[in-house]
Amino acid sequence: MKEQRKELQVAALCNGTAIDHIPTNVVFKVVSLLGLEKLENPITIGNNLESKKMDSKGIIKIADKFFEEDVINKIALIAPNVVLNIIKDYRVVEKKRVELPQVIKGIVKCNNPKCITNNEPMQTRFDVIDCKNIELRCHYCDLKIKKDEVILR
Repeated sequence: MKEQRKELQVAALCNGTAIDHIPTNVVFKVVSLLGLEKLENPITIGNNLESKKMDSKGIIKIADKFFEEDVINKIALIAPNVVLNIIKDYRVVEKKRVELPQVIKGIVKCNNPKCITNNEPMQTRFDVIDCKNIELRCHYCDLKIKKDEVILR
């Protein structure tokens, strides 16, 4: 009979944000997208962890950091089913699934070399035209980009 594991795979968090159920192939893209390498806060990154819902998963815990909803929702671009947990005094006080915003600014590069955003110092802007399959349209040149064509800035 297999012995049941009782310890946590990743240390508990007193206060902060836990981003759970991240597909293992995009954990470090999420780290980059949120700019976590620039933070001074304690950060725990777990990858290839056991999961009941997925084959394996990643998790990121950031102590004493709470993100604005629009920042967190950008994660939906590369990891649409992650769960965000807000933790206070070791308790989950809020749990929600990230959602793709209707407009994405400054994080996706336009794949059209002639687009003004690739030739002038300006922020990119994409309208989400399909949330389920993740399809974006450049606000400036109308180029459509599918999820597998997305290049993060």
